[in-house]
Amino acid sequence: MADGLDAGLCAGFLESLPISGAAISVFSGLAPETMVCASDAVSARIDELQYDLGEGPRWEALKTRSPVLLPDVRNGSHAAWPVFAKSLLELDVSALFVFPLALGALDVGVAELYSSVSGPLSRAEHSKALQLADVVTWQLLRQLLTLPTGDGTDPPPDGSPLSRREIHQATGMVLAQAGTSARDALLLMRAHAFAHGRTVREVARDVVSRSLDFTPGGG
Repeated sequence: MADGLDAGLCAGFLESLPISGAAISVFSGLAPETMVCASDAVSARIDELQYDLGEGPRWEALKTRSPVLLPDVRNGSHAAWPVFAKSLLELDVSALFVFPLALGALDVGVAELYSSVSGPLSRAEHSKALQLADVVTWQLLRQLLTLPTGDGTDPPPDGSPLSRREIHQATGMVLAQAGTSARDALLLMRAHAFAHGRTVREVARDVVSRSLDFTPGGG
């Protein structure tokens, strides 16, 4: 679902580990949050669900800066992300392994790996995943540092299923309409999406087309 170097970032995990799919997203302040690659539709959906809901192991991995390993994700209460865990049951996902991509004090992104078969990574496989995460972190950082000023949202291009440019644009519009912060503007869109059974991407599209307005009182 991505071309060139970005596709290679996900392929590296697939070629080296017993997993079914991988997705990588960038969270660095050097560019807005963006999924840079997803090996298949399931990987992309895992990433999008967590982004839309604002909960899931990717957020814990980013907060703790430690891997979140779920060898049997279909069992257990998952009290920290109950809505995501319930949504995950609709996908062919039995194990989920999330690795933060960080360098020193800099948080670059996250790698989400899933398997359709339950079971943990072996010690050697876990070590390999950490090595790959370090390699990917450096490659992403080099890409981010060479982006032209103001060009942080160009890759991936508009229309790509990986692009969240429209969501970032809509967040700015909702911020102005509701007179709130960027964080709360995104929360408003997430809440609206959840309440109406839609994705944040779909809600953002309506905001950008001006068919949906978050001005208090509907003004």
